[in-house]
Amino acid sequence: MKRDIDVYTTLLSLSEDEVRGKTVIVIDVLRASSTIITAMHRGARSVIAVEDMGEASRIAQNLDPTRRLLCGERDGKLIEGYDLGNSPSEYTDELVADKTLIFTTTNGTKAIARSSLADRVIIAGFLNADAVADAVKQAEGEVIMVCAGWKGRLSLEDVLCAGYIVNSFYDGQLPETAKDGAKVAMGLFERFSDRLYEVVAATNHAKRLQEMGYAEDIGYCCALNTVNIVPEVVEGVIKI
Repeated sequence: MKRDIDVYTTLLSLSEDEVRGKTVIVIDVLRASSTIITAMHRGARSVIAVEDMGEASRIAQNLDPTRRLLCGERDGKLIEGYDLGNSPSEYTDELVADKTLIFTTTNGTKAIARSSLADRVIIAGFLNADAVADAVKQAEGEVIMVCAGWKGRLSLEDVLCAGYIVNSFYDGQLPETAKDGAKVAMGLFERFSDRLYEVVAATNHAKRLQEMGYAEDIGYCCALNTVNIVPEVVEGVIKI
């Protein structure tokens, strides 16, 4: 019998006990997950996701400056003195290939840190949704998806992505015994699946990005299954 999968639509109710012993899928469509997936696809050696800039600085001081990049944002904007922000378009092969990226963002890396006691932590977005669903179908123990949201509030794009993965995980046949979070996420995805980009582009987070000049990121991050990789946290470092 296929294992259940559940969805946490925000970080507010997520505790260490909720993730312990489980497989956790972290989703931050706009944009941390999409940026991590892109960076790994374009040849980055690894990504070290951290909650705050102080931790990022400490790690950077202990790494060869020619082999690492400081990356991230606060409130959507490039952090002063950092090499790259949080737009996937910045993460070109030429810049990130064979580099270790130290990465901190407003929401996504906080979700990754909050999941650190899980048995497995996987990074997902629309870009690799089917690959992630396939990877966890045979997972041991419980599987939960954690939507990063925005400063503790729900982000519709993250829940829609979770709903897509739920749909793929169950091959489109949601069992009656499915968890409430999975039912909500899949229901939203089914309602909006035929106009995914239009719906995501109208979300609060997307509007913030548009105002900052990152409108092109929205379409990129909404593209389904363009990347067939599953980044996973291994001993505190994201690898594939």
